[in-house]
Amino acid sequence: MSNTSTATAASSSPALREEAETLLRRLAGESARLREDQWTAIHALVADRRRALVVQRTGWGKSAVYFIATALLRARGSGPTVIVSPLLALMRNQIDAADRAGIRARTINSANLHEWEEIRGEVAAGEVDVLLISPERLNNPDFRDEVLPKLASEVGLLVVDEAHTVSDWGHDFRPDYRRIHTFLADLPPGVPVLATTATANARVVADVAEQLGTHSDGDTLVLRGTLERESLALHVVRLGSPEERFAYLAEQLPELPGSGIVYTLTVAAADELTAFLRGRGFEVAAYSGRTEDAERREAEADLLANRVKALVATSALGMGFDKPDLGFVVHLGAPNSPIAYYQQVGRAGRGVDHAEVLLLPGYEDQAIWRYFASLAFPPEEQVRQTLDVLADAGRPMSTAALESRVDLRRSRLESMLKVLDVDGAVRRVKGGWASTGEPWAYDAERYRRVAAAREDEQRAMLTYETTDECRMVFLRRQLDDPHIEGPCGRCDNCAGVRFAPTVSGADAQAARAALAKPGVVIASRKIWPTGMSALGVQLSGKIPPAENAEPGRALGRLTDLGWGARLRDLLTDGTPDQPLPEPMVDGIVKVLAAWDWKERPTAVVSIGSRSRPTLITDTAHRIAAIGRLEYLGSAEPAGTPGQTRRGNSAQRLKQVHDAFTLSAGLAEAVAAHQGPILLVDDSVDTGWTMTVAAGLLRRAGAGAVLPFALAVQG
Repeated sequence: MSNTSTATAASSSPALREEAETLLRRLAGESARLREDQWTAIHALVADRRRALVVQRTGWGKSAVYFIATALLRARGSGPTVIVSPLLALMRNQIDAADRAGIRARTINSANLHEWEEIRGEVAAGEVDVLLISPERLNNPDFRDEVLPKLASEVGLLVVDEAHTVSDWGHDFRPDYRRIHTFLADLPPGVPVLATTATANARVVADVAEQLGTHSDGDTLVLRGTLERESLALHVVRLGSPEERFAYLAEQLPELPGSGIVYTLTVAAADELTAFLRGRGFEVAAYSGRTEDAERREAEADLLANRVKALVATSALGMGFDKPDLGFVVHLGAPNSPIAYYQQVGRAGRGVDHAEVLLLPGYEDQAIWRYFASLAFPPEEQVRQTLDVLADAGRPMSTAALESRVDLRRSRLESMLKVLDVDGAVRRVKGGWASTGEPWAYDAERYRRVAAAREDEQRAMLTYETTDECRMVFLRRQLDDPHIEGPCGRCDNCAGVRFAPTVSGADAQAARAALAKPGVVIASRKIWPTGMSALGVQLSGKIPPAENAEPGRALGRLTDLGWGARLRDLLTDGTPDQPLPEPMVDGIVKVLAAWDWKERPTAVVSIGSRSRPTLITDTAHRIAAIGRLEYLGSAEPAGTPGQTRRGNSAQRLKQVHDAFTLSAGLAEAVAAHQGPILLVDDSVDTGWTMTVAAGLLRRAGAGAVLPFALAVQG
């Protein structure tokens, strides 16, 4: 790669620069002027047709580079620009910005399937200047085979936005982005390429620059500026319980400038916090990977127009959301990397002189980090098993079909397959995934080094929380910023503490009441998993209504900030079996009282357990006593003692489909009983244990079966 400035060459093109400055004023206003590195990048792309990596802070104007370069290249007869962009929110912002510059932009993504044919026609007719695509589209079989080859032959400029995701050293590595490597190889000679990011340390910069330069005649031009953000005032406020953090946020929110973003680590926490803040009278909206696209659009529009005080968001709102006057970013729980943290706080203060940034770390953060780390690339044994299954099949297999043969959860299986696709071992085709037959090596050493790098980042984040040095300097050092000169003068360590860690009794009481509110719906299973016959289990299609369970209830989720910690302490592997703790009885009473069942249950049956028989049986007896219900007995496990709990849905069903039995006495009691039966277990994950046990009871003569568990996992 090359860091050599092209200023000398750029200075010899005054007419081109004036044209670029005119376009910038159209995009950003009459007072706007190009930064020198912006001009250097534009000149390299337009005049020299080079490949460039621009690493600059959020708000610096990276999008101006590719929009201006697009307009200049189009005026010179080049084809459309293709921008690979990771998030729908970012795409929408980019389309709006392109329109301001007089550039016609369209997008192909999962949310506008009905427009794809129309957009393809517009691209073919030369009516589109910029086409934004998500990285997932690069390996969609139809898009890859029918659209991408033509697009690669006609593209005038390729832009890879948030390019740190190309590198598996990056904090937000995405396997789909690795497909860009193939796209680069298919580009005709002389097509310029621009990669941009604000969050890349030296290792990621080197990796991305090397990938960009692999299929070009020259080195990648790297333009790296300072990551100082003069508008951001960084603070860390250390509080105790989740209740204190909820209360603290409710007290501080009115004092924070303008509108902003409150980040949480989990979807459950985002939902809990949104409900609490709304209950305290704040206009806020939840935003996560589970939020429907229409709701996301509405939430984004409300934040942009300052109709809400904040979006309570997961990392789904992480990259690229552009609101120049965003006044604050608060984190309820710390991200697992200072680099990820810098990227998220960079949403604030882009167009204002001052923005507040608060981190409220929690004691549960590290447990959440460990959970996400457990989703890393699987062990070699499971990878080889997947490759063998595909090779033996001799035909494409869907992810659902593979799930019945490989014990990996759907999301982890899909992520692994994407990596194998990029590595050339498998190929995504119509109908699923197929083996290529190409040899493949498990790079255990690289995976180990990536995992070690992630652990280093976690330790650095913990250090950030407690450091007494300038917080902005700390973050910039983590990103290997070469331009650090001195302390920021604005953070709590430089300018003194302005957000004291104190909470009023009234707000703490309200938060405690909100987080203590129990109750989570357990959805009933309606359809058996695909491909069970391959596992020797003859179950397929819809579950007969006469054997199904009703929707159930649980005390809470293991990921909840309220009940989650207590449930994790009770249900974590290694915790001794014990009777139901007394503090949970009141929560169970509240869940049962609020349950809108069609008919009140009249009896209780527990699910037998080898790991927690005392807890489950005691819980069932306590519920029976409280509700004056008849305890009929326990559906006892009939499987092999000590079985390892299987991971994905199909494998779990195989394990439990014949794993329980009803004693003669229990079967007779169920047959003779009138009224719904409450079925009690300790936790629900895939839901198949409850489904199978409910089926046993229904076939024995039970009417409705109502599942109840202490916890839902997830």
